[in-house]
Amino acid sequence: MHGFGDPEFFGERYAHEYDQTDWLDPAPAVEFLAGLVPDGGRVLELAVGTGRVAIPLAGRGVAVAGLEGSAPMAAQLRAKPGGESIPVTIGDMADVTVTGPFALAYLVYNTLFNLPSQERQVDCFRNVAKVLDPGGLFVIECFIQDLTEFDRGQRVATRALTEDSVEMEFLTHDPVAQAVTYQRVTLDAHGTTLRPLRLRYCWPSELDLMARLAGMRLRERYSDWDRSPFTAASQGHVSVYEVTAAPGG
Repeated sequence: MHGFGDPEFFGERYAHEYDQTDWLDPAPAVEFLAGLVPDGGRVLELAVGTGRVAIPLAGRGVAVAGLEGSAPMAAQLRAKPGGESIPVTIGDMADVTVTGPFALAYLVYNTLFNLPSQERQVDCFRNVAKVLDPGGLFVIECFIQDLTEFDRGQRVATRALTEDSVEMEFLTHDPVAQAVTYQRVTLDAHGTTLRPLRLRYCWPSELDLMARLAGMRLRERYSDWDRSPFTAASQGHVSVYEVTAAPGG
């Protein structure tokens, strides 16, 4: 059994059902990313998963490579039409154990927050910068944590309810670590299913500082892939960072 901080943990618990999550529509992300890739540029997806974004992006003629911490996730990618042509390296996305250079790297669906600590998130930025071309781009999609969701550091919610089943979510919040620990519970005729998750969230300003430490700067920030303006009311963001200097510059 792997713990929350292990890169294989998410795959162990979610790989078998990941593609059943119908709200994760890749089309807007693919359109946005394809517009940033120069002709002939190589692209790296960190935490490529089952290829939701990588496969359709490669279908647009983009040379995509993937990095994935979960072998079961990568196996699902390779089994899909078009997935077999995408080279995937098994490894921790904080270490970025691939050979560059790339014109663009990206990390979607809040997955940066799966890294267990600020230190590992900083490692991710620094190691991404090392494999990017001069002027290369790093695109991340993240939510903004709503602290009003919690009452005394806790939250319980019913996600779905039928005559035969209930899906509930139990959360605890650690404001010092900026961490939310989830236990998603399904009770049905098959018994009890537990899907735990721990996310270490970051504020946009913190991400900007991580980028600066890695020798990158914020080039653009939007509320979503449709390039809608980022405001104080935004619940998430798509941020584009650009390599500008040596780390710390």
